[in-house]
Amino acid sequence: MAEEQLRIAVVVSAPFDENSYIAHLANRHDCIVVDPGTDPGGICAYIDEHKLSPAALLITHGHGDHIAGNQALKDRWPDCPLVIGRGDAEKLADAQLNLSEAIGMPVTSPPADVLLDGGQTYEVAGFSFEVQEIPGHSSGHIVFIWRAHLPPVVFGGDVLFAGSVGRADFPGGSFPTLAAGIHRHLFSLPDETVVLSGHGPATTIGREKESNPYVGRPAGWHG
Repeated sequence: MAEEQLRIAVVVSAPFDENSYIAHLANRHDCIVVDPGTDPGGICAYIDEHKLSPAALLITHGHGDHIAGNQALKDRWPDCPLVIGRGDAEKLADAQLNLSEAIGMPVTSPPADVLLDGGQTYEVAGFSFEVQEIPGHSSGHIVFIWRAHLPPVVFGGDVLFAGSVGRADFPGGSFPTLAAGIHRHLFSLPDETVVLSGHGPATTIGREKESNPYVGRPAGWHG
C-alpha cells in the first residue's frame, strides 16, 4: 500500500503530553482513534473537519492518561467499539488501577467491547493489525503493528520511545519483561518501521536498535 494513502493526525493532551492518534486511509471515511487522552474535543474537531467516522477506539494500555477521552468519545459514538488487551481491561473502570486516582485526577472509562490477546489480528477501517502483548510498563500492554504498510507502522503506546522506554516502576511493572518484549516483538521488525509512541516524537526501529540507551546496542543488546 502506498505511503501517501495513510493519514495520521496526533492530538497532544496536557498535562502529560500524551499522544492520541487519529488514523485513516485517504480513500475511506472511517478511521481509528488510538489512546484518547484528555483532549477529546481536539480529537472530535479533527474527525468533524475531515468528515470521518470512528470505527474503533484502540487502547494500548489502561493508564489514565491514555483512556481519559474514552467516555466522551463513547458518548458521541456509542456504537464505536472500545478495544483493549485482555490483561488491562480491568483498569478501565478503576481509577486506582489505572493510576489516575494517585495523582488526584481520577478517570474511569466505559468497559471494553473487544478484548484482544497477543498474536491476534484485528481488522478495522482498512487496517489489518497484528496485536502483540508487551507488558512491563503496564501488565496487559499491547501494541498494534500494521505490517502491510511501507514502511510498517506501530502504534506502540508506552513501550518504546525515541531514546527511551516506558517506565517500569508502576505496579505490575518490570524492566526485564519490558526489554524482553521490545527485543522479541519490536526489534524483529524491519529497521524502517515507524513507531508512533504514546509520548514524544515518532522514531524508527533501526534508530532505537542503534542508539536507545536502555534497550539498544548502547545497553549491550546484540540482536
